[in-house]
Amino acid sequence: MSSPSKRREMDLMKLMMSDYKVEMINDGMQEFYVDFNGPSESIYNGGVWRIRVELPDAYPYKSPSIGFVNKIYHPNVDEMSGSVCLDVINQTWSPMFDLVNVFEVFLPQLLLYPNPSDPLNGEAAALMMRDRTAYEQRVKEYCEKYAKAEDIGAPPEDKSSDEELSEDEYDSGDDAVVGDPDP
Repeated sequence: MSSPSKRREMDLMKLMMSDYKVEMINDGMQEFYVDFNGPSESIYNGGVWRIRVELPDAYPYKSPSIGFVNKIYHPNVDEMSGSVCLDVINQTWSPMFDLVNVFEVFLPQLLLYPNPSDPLNGEAAALMMRDRTAYEQRVKEYCEKYAKAEDIGAPPEDKSSDEELSEDEYDSGDDAVVGDPDP
């Protein structure tokens, strides 16, 4: 067994033995979901997100690919794809880091200290800089609507289409929900 695959196994086992729920996607150890709770000292407290993790063949020498499955309102997370803009994952990854670091340090830091000057969600970044109170309220609304622990296993499609079209409270200008306008 090569060193990267042993390391992948070890890191995955370490993650599974921690407090995180890990669900394998395929038979291999390269794709899986991890249920991640918002940090208790943040406005994301109470939210639970399913994070999709893909480990490249060259892991740990190449960083894992991570993304939010359920929606989160954050300047550095693309709302549609769930992609994360995080330097330590995208540019400064080191083999010294492991999967537990991602969930115990990197993602909590991302939620605690958003960087609106390097956004993947321009609307969230603009709102955060313009009106912090309205931004925090929107974060809490998203947590309530998309990040409940009991909904974490449901497919994202089941939680978005009908609910979003029936609620008009999320009018965000040009980024409004696609569909028939309310009469």
